[in-house]
Amino acid sequence: MEWTDQGIVLSARRLGEGSAIVSLLTEEQGRHAGLVRGAAGKRQRGMIMLGNTVHATWRARLADHLGTMRLEPAISRTSSVLDDPVRLSALASAATLLEGGLPERQAHPVLFRATTILFDAIAAGTDDWVEAYFGWELGLLSEMGFGLDLSRCAGSGVMEDLGYVSPRSARAVSLTAGQPYADRLLPLPRFLVGRRGRPISNHPATDWADAAHLTGHFLERHVFPHEDGGLPTARGRFVELLLRKDTTSGVLQG
Repeated sequence: MEWTDQGIVLSARRLGEGSAIVSLLTEEQGRHAGLVRGAAGKRQRGMIMLGNTVHATWRARLADHLGTMRLEPAISRTSSVLDDPVRLSALASAATLLEGGLPERQAHPVLFRATTILFDAIAAGTDDWVEAYFGWELGLLSEMGFGLDLSRCAGSGVMEDLGYVSPRSARAVSLTAGQPYADRLLPLPRFLVGRRGRPISNHPATDWADAAHLTGHFLERHVFPHEDGGLPTARGRFVELLLRKDTTSGVLQG
């Protein structure tokens, strides 16, 4: 058995003296692991850092075997975020969600492309990379069959001034319809629905906190329901670092 594909490094676990089991999100093969020999060498060690894209060739005698991988570098991202704990933790969070949430060896080409776009934005430090991250988490939920319906209000059917999400039905609720039940609904950040959202945006840190709570609720409920302590630690670490910001200057603190 053999295939060749491009993949994003999700994790690398040392095995023995010089090898590692490397897990990739590939475009056509889904989440797939393989044994990489010589992973402790300087060239391989830098290539298999979390978030990088590689060209991979996988071989095994049988399809259900772990198999071996030969990797070649394609896109290096990790080096550009090593001095930025927030962006580095964002890569780790996304990779951990994929590693722990996706079934093995099932293709998700749309998710692969979305992850590539997100990781490029994080590596570049674009102005909207945080918003892109939480939009990506919504996409992950949708790809796994647990998408939120943010198209219109679940009660009135209106498509404007959406301000909440029902934690049970995962459907949007308008500000007017949701106000009497606001303490039981999840706030919906405007950046997730654009002009159809509430007319007055909160401070970015508040919107980010709302988005983290919103997507985190459904990830924990549907994707990681049996995990001790809820969501993966890496995701919690990212949110913690993200929200540790200077509210006067708006500059993220590392």
